[in-house]
Amino acid sequence: MARSRPQNLHRRSDRERGVPRDSPRRHPATGPGEPRPPASPPGDRTLHELTALSRALFDTPDENEILRLAMDHIAVAGPYSAEAGYLEAGGDLVASPRNRQNHAVTATVDQRVRELAGQDGPVTVRGKPWGRALGLRGLEKLHGYLVVTSRSRPTETEWSLLATLVRHTAAALSVASAHRRRREDALELHRLREEHTDLQQQLVTVVAERAHQQAIHALMADIAASGGGEEAVTHALHGLTGLPALVEDRFGRLRSWAGPSRPDPYPEPDPARWDELLHTAAREAGPTRIKDRLITLIRPQGEILGMLALVDPQDDADEYTVLALEQAATSLALELAHLRNLAEVELRLHRELADDLLAGTDETSAYARAEAVGHDLHRSHYIVVVQWSDRTADDSFAQTVGRAASAVGMRSLLTRCSDHVVLVADDRPHAQALYEALALETGTRSGTIGVSAPCASPDDIPQRYQEAQRALEVRRHSRKRYGMTFFDELGLYRILGPGNDYRELEAFVREWLGQLIDYDARHNSAMAETLARYFDCGGNYDETAASLAIHRSTLRYRLQRIRDISGNDLANVEDRLNLQVATRVWKIVLGGSC
Repeated sequence: MARSRPQNLHRRSDRERGVPRDSPRRHPATGPGEPRPPASPPGDRTLHELTALSRALFDTPDENEILRLAMDHIAVAGPYSAEAGYLEAGGDLVASPRNRQNHAVTATVDQRVRELAGQDGPVTVRGKPWGRALGLRGLEKLHGYLVVTSRSRPTETEWSLLATLVRHTAAALSVASAHRRRREDALELHRLREEHTDLQQQLVTVVAERAHQQAIHALMADIAASGGGEEAVTHALHGLTGLPALVEDRFGRLRSWAGPSRPDPYPEPDPARWDELLHTAAREAGPTRIKDRLITLIRPQGEILGMLALVDPQDDADEYTVLALEQAATSLALELAHLRNLAEVELRLHRELADDLLAGTDETSAYARAEAVGHDLHRSHYIVVVQWSDRTADDSFAQTVGRAASAVGMRSLLTRCSDHVVLVADDRPHAQALYEALALETGTRSGTIGVSAPCASPDDIPQRYQEAQRALEVRRHSRKRYGMTFFDELGLYRILGPGNDYRELEAFVREWLGQLIDYDARHNSAMAETLARYFDCGGNYDETAASLAIHRSTLRYRLQRIRDISGNDLANVEDRLNLQVATRVWKIVLGGSC
């Protein structure tokens, strides 16, 4: 009978589970006394069918169905028949309904399998010269047995394929068993949650409604009077309701969480979804349910400052829960309004001072203003410029940079410019700490940071600001454009910074790259960029070709054309040095134009 084709694995019923429908073909049998057939590599069709069967096994969630699939399609691995199958259940082996109907044979096989006590071993079946019981072993236990017979002794290849099928069947059983245990655990957890809900409801009904209201009001009033802040409010709300409580700011970013099941990392808000949520909640007079959360807006005098929510996936919230949420929101509104006013004043003073320091200001006045806002300007300072490719340098991003700087222990004044955020830091930043903290805050590593040399006094800050910008620009135009770069580690590129004579630099670039730049302009080619990329990759042909997305032979042709057009020899040390410096000046200082 013909071997089943791989495409049959996609038919309905059995096909839905990826199971071959046609009967597998049989190899010619050899007698027990005949020599063992030589080993030969399995054909592509055999490997394809075995792969399809393996996929079907792993796609099947039921252990009995997995065993049935393995028994029905054992011939995929060679000239085999599946005489019997067993699954472990409660410390015993349970025979598969697919076992042969010959009761005498079945009883003999049953006895033999149990005698093996978890080991593999030969099995005698009438009319079959070769038979073996193979354990289906997972990492933790024996899942069962597969009893296989053959009319001829398997070749080494056939035995290898059979062993592979057995391992895949055992692995699929391990996965199905794990899923089954997970479902059972989920059901038990659900039962415990329901039991917890019942006990909580019984407790709530014992307390008189008025006493409960007074207790909530008194607790929130005490928290407000003590200045405990949003952390104290969320913890009190969690204690009152038994539900996780959280506060998000007006942009949807987490400020405080009390209780279990906090997502880690906390998901970044989707602006469109957040605006829709605010619009929905603003239409309600009190708390409203959105998906698994009971939320209320914090909006003193109509302005939304944030959102207070309880995570309630089981919809357990009752009238007392709603009351506690409303009282907590009232207490939190006063706290956030006060904090916002203080933060706005402090932020404005910090930014005004930072702006004046970057532009240049009177030293005596700078020291006095810094002391007034609690910043020690007498220390040696560094200017740090931060730019993230997918983030606008607005107030929100400035706050993100401020949080990241505080998280790594940086004390600084913060302001923002058109396309970047600036920190006036009172110590040299750690080589990568700020970058890693910002990558964590933003959820992306597509950012660049430039750091100046140290400032001895406030008068140095404007020049150091230019140095930090130069360090950032050098990093952005390098091969590894994302990360942190210090000006005092730039080496040659330090002399290419602001303040140098651009006319001299342009003349130098024209001298060494002018012919290539003109050629590119006339022919819409990229000879100058190819040469720059060649130097960026250290002269490595393979890396250069890959970075330009061209073939190695194309690169070799371009480099020869560059020699012909420019008249310069890349093998000459002086020519090579001048060309490399010229390409860097052209890209970094002149922005790729000349």
